[in-house]
Amino acid sequence: MAIPGWQKDDSPFHLGEQAVQAKLGVRDRMEAVGRKMIREFLPEQHRQFYAQLPHFLVGTVDAEGNPWTSILVGEPGFISTPNDRTLHIATQPLFGDPLATNLAVGNKIGFLGIELHTRRRNRVNGVVSEITPNGFSVAIDQSFGNCPKYIQARQFNLHDFDINATKPVHSFTTLNNAQRTMIATADTFFISTAYLDNKTDVTNGVDVSHRGGTPGFVQIDGNTLTVPDLAGNCIFNTFGNIEVNPHAGLLFIDFEQGNLLYLTGRAKVIWDGDPKIDLYAGAERLLKFYLDQGVYVEGNLPLGWSDPEQSPFLHNTGPWEN
Repeated sequence: MAIPGWQKDDSPFHLGEQAVQAKLGVRDRMEAVGRKMIREFLPEQHRQFYAQLPHFLVGTVDAEGNPWTSILVGEPGFISTPNDRTLHIATQPLFGDPLATNLAVGNKIGFLGIELHTRRRNRVNGVVSEITPNGFSVAIDQSFGNCPKYIQARQFNLHDFDINATKPVHSFTTLNNAQRTMIATADTFFISTAYLDNKTDVTNGVDVSHRGGTPGFVQIDGNTLTVPDLAGNCIFNTFGNIEVNPHAGLLFIDFEQGNLLYLTGRAKVIWDGDPKIDLYAGAERLLKFYLDQGVYVEGNLPLGWSDPEQSPFLHNTGPWEN
C-alpha cells in the first residue's frame, strides 16, 4: 500500500520556495512531487533509518536570528521514534557546539540524517517539545527523503567519548589560515537556513542540507565563500529560505582530526549574469556566504572515518578555472 503524502490543502512549500521554483520553471512539477514525498509524519523506513545512525546533523537559530549547523553523536539507537510524529534524541550537544544555547521548548529545529557509506539521507523538521536531562524530543512538522547526489562515501568508527570533556574552543569573526585550509580542502559541508516569518504556517521552520564536491569546490576570498550549485532535485529548500531570509549557518568537518568549524553569516544566490558561474564545470548558479562569526572546536568529533569514495555524480564537475 502506498504511503500517503501531503494531506493539507496548502502547499508543502512556503512562498520563498515557491518563488524560486517558479523562477526556474519547475513550480508545477515540484508541487506535484512535494505532495507525494513530503509528509507530516515519519514513514516506517525513516524511523528505522534514524535508529541506526551514529550522528545527526541539526539546524537551529539563535536568539539574534543567526542559523547554526550542529552535529549530535551517540551510539546507534540514540535517535528513537516513540511514534510516527515524535523524535527523541538521547544525547547532549558536543562541547562548544552552539546547539547547547539554541535548544529551547517551542523553538523550531531541523535535522538531516545522512549515512555516508550508503549515501542515504532523509530530512525532518519540527519544533522542540520537551527537554530532559538526557536529551530532548521534537514534534514533527515535515519529513521527506533526499537523493544521494554528491555524497562522498565514508565508513565510520565511533570512539569512546565523554560528552562533557573540555576541548579547545575558539570564537572568531575572521578566518585564520588553519580554518581557510580546512575549508579549501573540504569535499563536504552542511548548511542550515530558516523561514520563520509566519508562526502558524506548517512550512515555517529550519532546514539542513548537504553540499558536496571535489576538494577545492568551496572558494575562499577573505571571509567570503563561493560555492557552485550543481544540478539537484529542484526542490530548493535552502535557496527558498535564503529568498526570504538571507542568512545561513555552515558546518565543516575535519574527518581526519575531528575538528569542527561552525560558521554563521549572510547568504546570497547568484542566479545568472556572473561570468564566474562558467568558471566551474557543472555550476548552474553560485552560493555566496559572508562570514559574521564562527566557532572552531578542536578534536571534538568522536568518529573515525575511512578515506572517501567520491560521488560518481561529481565526474565532469569542476575544478575552478583560474
